[in-house]
Amino acid sequence: MVMTGDQNAGQSHKVRINNSSFERVEEFIYLGRTLTDQNSIQEEIKSRLKSGNACYHSVQDLLSYSLLSKNLKIKIYRTIILPVVLYGSETWSLTLRKERRLRVFENRTLRRIFGPKRDKVTGKWRKLHNEELNDLYSSPNIVRVIKSRIMRWAEHVARMGERRVILVVKPEGKWRPRHRWEDNIKMDFLKVGCGGMNCIEMAQVKERWRSHVNEIMKLRVP
Repeated sequence: MVMTGDQNAGQSHKVRINNSSFERVEEFIYLGRTLTDQNSIQEEIKSRLKSGNACYHSVQDLLSYSLLSKNLKIKIYRTIILPVVLYGSETWSLTLRKERRLRVFENRTLRRIFGPKRDKVTGKWRKLHNEELNDLYSSPNIVRVIKSRIMRWAEHVARMGERRVILVVKPEGKWRPRHRWEDNIKMDFLKVGCGGMNCIEMAQVKERWRSHVNEIMKLRVP
């Protein structure tokens, strides 16, 4: 796989090892994750949501079963469905559009768990609004869970030292990924007044890092 901003580059590129020839591909699955030549996480999230939907449909009868408590249904969601969707999410680079797709998936599952609500004015049953779901679901929403995982992984990587390329990689030339994993971390720290601080240096003091991360977790997620 050739990673470049030029769509036509490397189309005829092949690798030969001994008598074997390996063709160029635009994407492939490695350790359960979808890697693309454009370094885009979009296909990976799409694949994770597809797997999550399959898992959701396998247990949707349990989620709407009236004899099960709401707390038990939430546990089913958090222990069976959510881990499938969030596999490898520590390395995702999120945008608002991707966050909304993830929230849409979660809200649909929560509507199945909490069921409809009778309107006080019309007397008719209706779906719960997003704000109502937020009030009923006391656990961190899916985007907050991902951000927490990203920060925990970033702290781990930062303590490995500057020789690790994940936090200090600087792409050369005109092409670079539109939105990098590191950009998410910097933007979140900027929101809590820590813009311009060196993440690697900050992570060396656990208390300081986790204090800032706790502030980030309190930020409103759309």
